[in-house]
Amino acid sequence: MRFMTIGEFAERTRLSAKALRLYDELKLVVPAQVDPGSGYRRYTEDQVESARLAGQLRRAGMPLAVISSVLAMDGARAAQALAGWWEQVEDTVAERRALVAYLQARLSGKDQPMYDIQVRPMPERRVLAISRHVHAGETDEFFAGAFALLRAAGPGIDGIAGVPFLVFYGEVSDDSDGPMELCRPVAADVEVAGEVQLRTEPAHDEAYIRLALKDMGWPALLPACDALERWVTGQRRRPAGALRQLLIADQRMATANTLVCDLSVPLR
Repeated sequence: MRFMTIGEFAERTRLSAKALRLYDELKLVVPAQVDPGSGYRRYTEDQVESARLAGQLRRAGMPLAVISSVLAMDGARAAQALAGWWEQVEDTVAERRALVAYLQARLSGKDQPMYDIQVRPMPERRVLAISRHVHAGETDEFFAGAFALLRAAGPGIDGIAGVPFLVFYGEVSDDSDGPMELCRPVAADVEVAGEVQLRTEPAHDEAYIRLALKDMGWPALLPACDALERWVTGQRRRPAGALRQLLIADQRMATANTLVCDLSVPLR
């Protein structure tokens, strides 16, 4: 078997010696042989393609930990993993593009979207709730588990007063962990256990904007949040709590234009 020095291998792979040393430390491209006395690294011909792939994936912006898992796969599985990672990248870019567009419009003083803001009364009611600190990537798992617990706890309430809702006590993002709370109004006192809490919510008015599925995500919600805040201030009302999302329709069956959410703020 013929061995190549790190210099020769660098020429073959079009990677620098510095990059190859880093890839060795991270166990991405491990030399076939390391001289115990001098520490010189030596590589073989069959390592060239994997080293080139590692360099190309890194240039594409793939995190080193993901590259390691891709290199361990066969061609078809590696291609599928690459497609899945790139789909996540495009979703992130689309979200950032929308956020930048929103910030540009806000900073330049451009007119913001207009919304039909309504006010309705909410009766006093008993509410089951689960609250947790979660980051953006953990919200789906939290919602699925919490909703199953709340739904099994007891009978609900008919009408808009009985719709489950999310409360955001802080920003939920990659950096901020909320907390967020999932609530479900119930018809009577029920037994609670674990992290499920039961409280009485007093009667109040709430201002709300009805939104379609395409406007429900983040940062698409930001203009509606701003509009609610401006409306409350303009009406000289005071909020009685944090922003809420009333889940008025099953999102799993919805199209982009299906009305699925009431963004609301309770009023004093």
